[in-house]
Amino acid sequence: MRAQEVQEETRADGAYRWRWAALATLLVAEAMNLLDATIVQVAAPVIRGDLGGGESAIQWFSAAYTLPFAVLLITGGRLGDIAGRRRMFAAGVAGFAAASLCCALAPAAGALIAARAVQGAAAALIIPQTFGLIRAMFDGREMAKALGSIGPVMGLAAICGPVLGAVLTHAVSWRAAFLVNVPLAVAVLAAVPVLREDRAERRPRLDVAGTVLAVAGAALLVYPLIQGNSDGWPAWMWAMLAGGVLVLAAFGLYQRRAGDPLIEPSLFGDRGFPAALVTSTLFFAVMNGLMVVVVLQIQLGLGRDVLNAGLTLLPWSAAMAAASWLAGARLVPRFGPRLMFAGLAIMLAGVGAAIAAYHAYPHSYPWPLLGALAVAGAGNGLFTVPFFTAALSRVLPQETGSAAGLLNAVQQFGGTLGIAVLGTAFFRALPHGPASAAQAAFAIAAALLVLTVASAALIRPRT
Repeated sequence: MRAQEVQEETRADGAYRWRWAALATLLVAEAMNLLDATIVQVAAPVIRGDLGGGESAIQWFSAAYTLPFAVLLITGGRLGDIAGRRRMFAAGVAGFAAASLCCALAPAAGALIAARAVQGAAAALIIPQTFGLIRAMFDGREMAKALGSIGPVMGLAAICGPVLGAVLTHAVSWRAAFLVNVPLAVAVLAAVPVLREDRAERRPRLDVAGTVLAVAGAALLVYPLIQGNSDGWPAWMWAMLAGGVLVLAAFGLYQRRAGDPLIEPSLFGDRGFPAALVTSTLFFAVMNGLMVVVVLQIQLGLGRDVLNAGLTLLPWSAAMAAASWLAGARLVPRFGPRLMFAGLAIMLAGVGAAIAAYHAYPHSYPWPLLGALAVAGAGNGLFTVPFFTAALSRVLPQETGSAAGLLNAVQQFGGTLGIAVLGTAFFRALPHGPASAAQAAFAIAAALLVLTVASAALIRPRT
């Protein structure tokens, strides 16, 4: 009898270790995606100096990744439902590794931008599978613990990304910043067999027409926002911008009538969830756009090196991670959605302090900017946790998957718009000096934050 108990305990211990090894595999893939995005934001000016290209190339190095990631995210989740989440996860990681190698070997800016787009599409296959695979492997308290481990890992990746990108670019080459993905991806692929295959019980159809409309509309909207300033805003770019709005409107109408839509139409039954989507778009436009502007002002404006730019972003990332932990552990249970507005107010104060720092140091390194970025980062962390809690608490159980996927997609799309709008504002004002250019971009960010407060106020629990 004792021998049988020992065997059962051994099997239980082995199953426990297997599940947590599988979780570690998924977390490495998640961190790899975030690290790649933040690494390139810091290294972009150096890459452009090496490969050439216009000013807009700096924005495209990031936007070419986030745009396909955003618009294909929901489709990636649907492919996991149809073909199996483990299979799609492995395909995404393999594609990410191959694209990363192509990025590292890119001979020109155009080739790098194309490889970045493939990277973004591969990431859209990876990320949606994570939550489904965790649900397949864990249940009860263990699932809550597994899901809770994602936040700290993402916070650590957010802190390490700018610094790692700066160190690799400064010490070796910007190409090393892409090559670092290859051994990580190989390690993840080697561990894929420990993942349990999982797919939806009812396999949905792939909405090809909806995917094409979403990709076309987003591309038509983002391209002129990034390229318009460099090309002098010819009439055809304004036509593209209008066309993008029309195609996205057509996508929305099509989703209402599609038999198996990408997005659950009932999510738009009242104003609250659309308000959450607008809030997410505005907020992450500010977050991603400002990080790019800080890097541009330090490297292009002041002529400082990439390591200096990466370390300048460290207070932002560290404060954001610490505030996110504090919000999740202590403040959200006590204050609920009200914490969103405190976070936005603190972030707005940090943006205002940054504008003052740029004004006080027009021709030298703005040392008070470090404190301003720490304040803005803290506000960022205090906002994000209650925001996602409030946005998802209003959806019905059958809407949860669609709502989470759409919020993630809109987050990435907002980041792309932020890079386009705030980056373009910086370059337009650059002839007046780098500090003035940064002030102009931060002033637009402050206005967007005010709009974020207004849209967040419309998020209410479903009645």
